[in-house]
Amino acid sequence: MFIQTESTPNPATLKFLPGQTVLQVGTADFPSPDTADKSPLARRLFAVDGVSGVFFGSDFVTVTKADAHEWDHLKPAILGAIMEHFQSGIPVMEGEQAASGHAEHTGEDSAIVDQIKELLDTRVRPAVAQDGGDITFHGFERGVVYLHMQGACAGCPSSTLTLKMGIENLLRHYIPEVTEVRPVAA
Repeated sequence: MFIQTESTPNPATLKFLPGQTVLQVGTADFPSPDTADKSPLARRLFAVDGVSGVFFGSDFVTVTKADAHEWDHLKPAILGAIMEHFQSGIPVMEGEQAASGHAEHTGEDSAIVDQIKELLDTRVRPAVAQDGGDITFHGFERGVVYLHMQGACAGCPSSTLTLKMGIENLLRHYIPEVTEVRPVAA
């Protein structure tokens, strides 16, 4: 098994491509070890000293390191953990997983929210997946769209620029009711 690695815009996060499907549907974010109970792979990665976050996409795993650790020391252990997991035949996730990752929204704004989610799914999420992350809808209130940044996007130095210059401009262009985009914490 050959696992490729790619850097991301976030220097604390690396993207690992195992050359096979990681998740059939959606994404999975594990910002800390105590959130990894439903994933044998995430638990295995958190067992590596210095791993502070794990994120799964359709064909990639992103790993975020603690500041005090260097990639030169972590990378071999992470590659080994990913390889061991996929060779073991154990599933990446136990039980069911969420389909879209977007928060539910009902009410008078539901048509606007559907447009927001559609733009996120078709224009934004594929682009941020290339960088090893994901951005999901969290809420919409009085013209403000609240988004949850995951994987390499969480804590990335350029995430504010991505939100304001990229996503906000895109949403405001297509949906006049949108006035601002803000990040939310997990």
